Amino acid sequence: MDKYLIVGLGNPGDEYAETRHNTGFMVLDAFAKASNIVFADRRYGFVGETSLKGRKVFLLKPTTFMNLSGNAVRYWLNQENIDQSRLLVVSDDVALPLGSFRLKGNGSNGGHNGLGHIQQLIGQNYARLRMGIGNDYPVGSQIDHVLGRFSTEEREHLQPTIDLTVDIIKSFVLAGVDVTMNQYNKLGKTPVWQKQTKQE
Repeated sequence: MDKYLIVGLGNPGDEYAETRHNTGFMVLDAFAKASNIVFADRRYGFVGETSLKGRKVFLLKPTTFMNLSGNAVRYWLNQENIDQSRLLVVSDDVALPLGSFRLKGNGSNGGHNGLGHIQQLIGQNYARLRMGIGNDYPVGSQIDHVLGRFSTEEREHLQPTIDLTVDIIKSFVLAGVDVTMNQYNKLGKTPVWQKQTKQE
């Protein structure tokens, strides 16, 4: 059976819950909820399992803290003997507007500490889904921004995109990264909530 590892990046602990830097956790929580998956506290992270049309899917929310995310990713790839081409990492990205997203088959870490540590340990040849959290913060305040919580309005703007990621993850598993990029990246250029606003 083909195995896939879907990793949502974030920091463990209540003080980091629902912060912008934990957008990856929020995406995996949404996927788990839609698929009735329960996470268990395992080595290096909270892990959930499901299957999609004969493919085994592991969900991982690392408990290593963001800067050491690579430890969890490398461990679970090895533990379950999962090919790196079947790894998808979901992260926040300040370079993208809130609610937009971009799926890539490989590439640099873009200055993201979690992606940076993964790259140190396994290289940069893996798929990543970057979720826009915007960069509306004063110069020098990036850390406060990413570790801050979304406002109610921001959360409402982000939710349609999080809902869409459930389909993106399924497509990645069933159709592969190239097909999924072609199908969804054009939708990610403009935040979903802005499109909805225009339609109303």
